[in-house]
Amino acid sequence: MPLTRPTREDAWALLNRYNQNDSLIKHALAVEAVMRHFAARFGEDLDKWGIIGLIHDLDYEQFPEQHCRKTEQILRTASWPEDYIRAVVSHGWGICTEVKPEQRMEQVLYTIDELTGLIAAAVLVRPSKSILDLTAKSVKKKWKDKRFAAGVDRAIIDNGAAMLGMDRTELINETIAGMQSVAEAIGLKGAV
Repeated sequence: MPLTRPTREDAWALLNRYNQNDSLIKHALAVEAVMRHFAARFGEDLDKWGIIGLIHDLDYEQFPEQHCRKTEQILRTASWPEDYIRAVVSHGWGICTEVKPEQRMEQVLYTIDELTGLIAAAVLVRPSKSILDLTAKSVKKKWKDKRFAAGVDRAIIDNGAAMLGMDRTELINETIAGMQSVAEAIGLKGAV
């Protein structure tokens, strides 16, 4: 029977079935929070967007060479709705899938997946080790140093920002705000 409306509990159970790595779980929580933040901003379904953020890297720990494709298979087997599956697969556009993010929800996920990684890295080199006092200016300064968080594809972030019609500063500010809402859970509360 199709899962017409997956719950966060469904998503959390799947995430924990396929992931034990604390960093990956914290990343999933960060992306979930940012997706919920953007859903609120755009007047969309917070729970749906959050759930998609939570499971977006479901397969990454166990099947990195099949990233996105294995998640698609897992979600289909569990009878998840097609739009959830498509959103998750589309975040790998141009990297590991050919599914272009077309809906706003897909575009946000595609864009902020990389950006949350850059922001987390920027937090960890701050004296406070806290996202609560992080500014877009600080992140943009780190952005320019290609050796800093070298694995973060800044072109994806810029491409996604263009899709969303947002400038880089606004995008960074909104992503920081989403991550601040779960600062403790993602290990970035620090000492402010």
